Amino acid sequence: MDGNQPVGMIGLGIMGAAMSKNLLEAGFRVVGYDIAPLALQAFAGRGGETADSVAAVAAKADILITSLPSTAALFDVVRELKVVAQRERIVAETSTFGLDDKLKAQQELAEVGIVMLDCPLSGSGSQALERDVLIYGSGPREAYDRCLSVFNGFSRAPHYLGRFGNGSKMKYVANLLVAIHTVAAAEAFALARRAGLDPAQMFQVVSDGAGGSRALQVRGPMLIADSYLPIRTMPLDLWRKDLRIIGDFANALSCPTPLFSASVPLFNAAVASGYGHQDTAAVCMVLEALAGLPVHPPQRIPSSSTERS
Repeated sequence: MDGNQPVGMIGLGIMGAAMSKNLLEAGFRVVGYDIAPLALQAFAGRGGETADSVAAVAAKADILITSLPSTAALFDVVRELKVVAQRERIVAETSTFGLDDKLKAQQELAEVGIVMLDCPLSGSGSQALERDVLIYGSGPREAYDRCLSVFNGFSRAPHYLGRFGNGSKMKYVANLLVAIHTVAAAEAFALARRAGLDPAQMFQVVSDGAGGSRALQVRGPMLIADSYLPIRTMPLDLWRKDLRIIGDFANALSCPTPLFSASVPLFNAAVASGYGHQDTAAVCMVLEALAGLPVHPPQRIPSSSTERS
């Protein structure tokens, strides 16, 4: 795409902020919008051009990236885009939502000539800051190819997966593994502490061997400190949305997921224990309590950590 043509970023929470940061550093003009004034202020501080509405973003950019916290936010964006003056636009939707909701959004945008791509990201917020995420792209190939330079600007590797919806399906599979690996990493730390091992030493030794994983690497510093703010991956409250989507997807296919199903109650217990505003790795606190280890009360969320993703 023309380097002078802005890229639109709708949603400037954890992931949207990271994507826009990397696009700006790659030399793109980025115009962005978020309902949260602090998110807009931070975006402007990084050199982004702020807009006061979704429509204002669409008026300046033909390629729009959406990173949203809920399907309600998605359909709010769709409604605003449908009344913008019509011209050729592409919306690359990077959030993790149920496939039915994404298909409905795609169909509504198609009514006004807007092409939507299903492009969820694989990677945490901290990985996104380092341009270390994957894009699971799906939808019309021509539209995907038009967005490729943008995708390369904020990801380590974009992957084209074919028909619309395949990106989300791949993301569900990836997130199933993330859920299991996160609980496994937390369980290992709880066991190490119960056994009297030094958590930092355990992390260093285990990470270097067959027991290492990407989930362990990303969450290791939090698990060593047993402190889960500021958020490095995703808040537990928001993560539960992804867990429900994966469970519904697997159930619709009558596909057993016993390890995933065993993990979900532990994340729910972490939220019920008051850790919903903390990182997903805070599931370790539940396992530590079950192991009879001392557990500190939930941390209060800092005002600067109320970002959307």
